[in-house]
Amino acid sequence: MAPGHLLFLSLISTLFVYRCHGACAEVDSDTEAVAGRGFKLGCISCKRRSEVDGSATVDWYFRAKGEADFVRIYTYNERGGSVEHDDFMYRVDWNGSKRSNDIQDASIYLLNVTFNDTGTYRCFFNRILFYDNYEYSTIVSKVVHLSVVAKATRGTASIVSEVMMYVSIIGLQVWLLIEMIYCYRKIAAAGEEALREAANAEYLAIASESKDNCAGVQVGE
Repeated sequence: MAPGHLLFLSLISTLFVYRCHGACAEVDSDTEAVAGRGFKLGCISCKRRSEVDGSATVDWYFRAKGEADFVRIYTYNERGGSVEHDDFMYRVDWNGSKRSNDIQDASIYLLNVTFNDTGTYRCFFNRILFYDNYEYSTIVSKVVHLSVVAKATRGTASIVSEVMMYVSIIGLQVWLLIEMIYCYRKIAAAGEEALREAANAEYLAIASESKDNCAGVQVGE
């Protein structure tokens, strides 16, 4: 992945944490891998209600180009990941949600990509949602059509996409700066208001004390 894309994804992740405390965002996987390199097969399925506890297992299937049937290549559950097909043995690493059974990111990383990896990949989320009085089971699937090339290609669409990416980065940075300025002004205004209230309270206390002193002098006379 290009450094610019990594920067963009990093910024997006930071902003999601800043605004939504780790909100999930479904992003489509890349679809072009380079032979001999590694490649991330993305698969994200966000829960529609993040406040509901859940648990999920994941299965990845592959159908080679020209073949009719899918074969299971990888499984991930609470015990960890397991490669299920000899052609992918020692070549698949888990790259999804960690330290949680509530899986929303089921991405895997494919090592040493070959031209035989060209084809269709499907990941399945077998998810259980835990409500107060019942459990709800659902299955969600995502599809990735992968092509493998000898070297990375870059077309017009890729160039336009990168330009739009940098425009988005600038826009997001400006938005974040505006948010920070707004928060600073709001905090400063609250501080000034607190100082005014404290000064008014002190003035009233001094005035009341002076009045009491005057009253005492008059009584003494």
